[in-house]
Amino acid sequence: MTVKSARSPDAADAMNESIACRIALLRKGRQLSFDELALRSGVSKGMLVQIEQGGANPSIATLCRLASGLGVSVTDLIAESEPTAQAVRRVGADEARLLWEGPKGGSAVLRVGSQGPDMLELWTWCLQPGERYEARAHGSGTTELIHVESGSLTIEVSGDLQEVPAGDSALAITDRPHVYACAGKKKTVFTMVVYEPAASMIKPRRTKGTP
Repeated sequence: MTVKSARSPDAADAMNESIACRIALLRKGRQLSFDELALRSGVSKGMLVQIEQGGANPSIATLCRLASGLGVSVTDLIAESEPTAQAVRRVGADEARLLWEGPKGGSAVLRVGSQGPDMLELWTWCLQPGERYEARAHGSGTTELIHVESGSLTIEVSGDLQEVPAGDSALAITDRPHVYACAGKKKTVFTMVVYEPAASMIKPRRTKGTP
């Protein structure tokens, strides 16, 4: 999975380089070794080295773990410009970030997010028939608000399965493994708001069978 901008391949490459530089600067600014950041984030030392050297493209899960380990938000890692103190900040369509592509053409686009350490994010998701996205547990207390624009969405959290048709909404506690899937023969489009409190970002909530 490659982190992409909604623009061109060159812009996507530049974004990957920017992410690598930001992670390196944040790690060094906090005087963390690769081993220390690996322990705090749950991302292996080898993967951290590859990311900083531009040899690996981090997934959504990896970006979330790194943001948690560094005490920032995912938006802080992928933003092209430095944060401002403006009360209102407009984010253009060309600033959206494509952070996941499914095997059948699905996508997850981060539209806008807050600065860390609390994470508040707005996403647009599209799942094609037969596609599903399996997510690891987020930090304790993480909540996701979902509104289905078209199609039908299946949400599974800790064995609790819910089908959400177009026009309906849902609240999911996602500090445990969870799954999103297209439930019908037509593509599913949904909007998601994610809130992950900073205090929970050290490690995810434990579930049965989790070491």
